Amino acid sequence: MPNDRPMPLLSHLGELKRRLIYSVIVLVITTGIAFAFHRRILDFLLAPATEHGLNPYTGGLPVFTDLTELWGAIVKTSVLAGIGMATPFFLFQAVRFVSPGLKTIEKVYLYTLLPASLLAFVAGVTFGYYILLPPAISFLVTFGGDLATPLIRIGSYVNLITTLLFWIGLSFELPIVIFFLTRIGIVTPKFLLKNFRWAILLAFVLGAAITPTFDPVNQGLVAGPLIVLYLVGYVLSVIGQRRRKKARRPT
Repeated sequence: MPNDRPMPLLSHLGELKRRLIYSVIVLVITTGIAFAFHRRILDFLLAPATEHGLNPYTGGLPVFTDLTELWGAIVKTSVLAGIGMATPFFLFQAVRFVSPGLKTIEKVYLYTLLPASLLAFVAGVTFGYYILLPPAISFLVTFGGDLATPLIRIGSYVNLITTLLFWIGLSFELPIVIFFLTRIGIVTPKFLLKNFRWAILLAFVLGAAITPTFDPVNQGLVAGPLIVLYLVGYVLSVIGQRRRKKARRPT
């Protein structure tokens, strides 16, 4: 049961401020750690491209054409890696902040869905890095090789890779979002099944929007898992609807 004693507004704000300060401190620490290992992180991000002989005239290294471009790529990579490492702590602080006002069953779903969301995002990033990136980069680097020689700028490369991995990771949250919407009564399994054709079309549209190429193979590498995730979401929706009906059934 939620806490029957309401917490004063100032206490809420103080609690929020305290947890935000903790989160900022942890973010600064994790970003500092990531900066200390920025070479390894950049090597990891560049690995899918260097395997295809990236920039043969520079010994396989990316180039930068602006004085601050390399520094900007290092800082961006360090901050994003710091956010990634600090995300579990952020989620823990969010749970601790909202949990006093939740019912027991709501706390159960909160403690279950948040770690599941984190794992789903990591799974999406892993899929994007190991499955999607190699053929996409191979297509971009080798296509039209007789017309121009690629000299990849590190700033544009980091922006492309981090954006791509972020959206793929976010797309893997689909089953959890569907389950949550079912639990609060916005979505039903019948609705999902009825709109399955539109879901397939939307998956290919998102595949075209997420991937940096226009070839159907790479689009299919994104659209296929999205369709599978939609079906997983349908199964979770059926489970969520049954639990919702059971919870509303009078005892």
